Amino acid sequence: MRPRTILYTGKGGVGKTSVAACTGRRCAAAGLRTLVLSTDPAHSLSESFDAPLGPSPVEVGGGLYGQEVRAQEEMERHWSGVQGWLGELLIERGIDRISAQELTVPPGMDELFALLRLQDHHQSGEWDAIIVDCAPTGETLRLLSFPDVARWWIEKVFPFEHQILAAARPIARSLLDIPLPSQAVFADIQRLSENLVAMNEILRDRERSTVRLVMNPDKMVIGEAMRTFTYLNLYGYVTDAVIVNRVFPADVGDYFARWRLVQEEHLELVSSAFAPVPVLSAPYFDQEVIGAEMLDRLAAAVFDAGEGFDPAAVLYDAVTQELSVGEHDARLRLALPFARKGEISLKQVGLELIVGVDGQRRTILLPPTLAGFRPIEATFEDGALEIRFDGERTAT
Repeated sequence: MRPRTILYTGKGGVGKTSVAACTGRRCAAAGLRTLVLSTDPAHSLSESFDAPLGPSPVEVGGGLYGQEVRAQEEMERHWSGVQGWLGELLIERGIDRISAQELTVPPGMDELFALLRLQDHHQSGEWDAIIVDCAPTGETLRLLSFPDVARWWIEKVFPFEHQILAAARPIARSLLDIPLPSQAVFADIQRLSENLVAMNEILRDRERSTVRLVMNPDKMVIGEAMRTFTYLNLYGYVTDAVIVNRVFPADVGDYFARWRLVQEEHLELVSSAFAPVPVLSAPYFDQEVIGAEMLDRLAAAVFDAGEGFDPAAVLYDAVTQELSVGEHDARLRLALPFARKGEISLKQVGLELIVGVDGQRRTILLPPTLAGFRPIEATFEDGALEIRFDGERTAT
């Protein structure tokens, strides 16, 4: 069985590392062999556990392990063939060697390789629970959209490019005066694409993998979390909980009384906006959340309120995408909470339906049974986009 996987993300500085670390401690205390994995380029997991961590899992006590992935090492492991070819190409075009080395890594690629360690840990079978301390939301969303792109690329582009260049390689050097990709380059790209597709399957396993949003009760932070929630639904990832961190207690005193009133208003917004997703909260403690004792205090605040929550459980599992197919029509429903009608765009190319929301795009591959169908109507109501198709169902 795949390990329970929880990805924590949120705007930088909201305390997602502390929440990820305290969740790991709770899971380990329940008898689960647990790994807390940091893919954030600015690691702070060591400080949170108050224990030294490295690029490999390090035990921090009681069946709990921590790991801070070194993106540079992962990039060299996955991208060396491509990096060597691109570097040679750039140097031949007059770019100095140092600049060429920097230009061979697309923006965000190092974080992507860090996240790929998640797939390695799934394949190892060593873990019951994996808690991922992700990069801030912008970087995380970019990474979570990569698997869809990779699936399209490996299925549509890779086989043809490989065949064409393999046939052309003997004469292309003399005609084009450029170094063409070697078999090692293609091996890197194909392996990366296949790994991304496999990671996509891991993260979209709604029974085992979910995302949790961490925020503070501040207007701008809540706004970003709402947009992130929309995009996660667009990409098909389940958000099973929202954690509001650093809430001022009722007895905060006169100096912060106004802040407390503003936070109460914001908490009402969060509860109503994200419902029925569970909203958990934690107070603004009187000291930094560092080390075992403070992490356990944070875990108690987050998970023990009310009837209590099992941190390893899937706290909400609603399906955000539903497709119903009849003989002469079909309907696709896609939850897009917080999106506005004017932000949504639609385009169909064959069996690919491209849905855009405010610059974020997802390509949804329709089943072959809809080969003869065409979209004729789209409506957006109550945070859900519904597309109606008309046509004759194709036999398979």
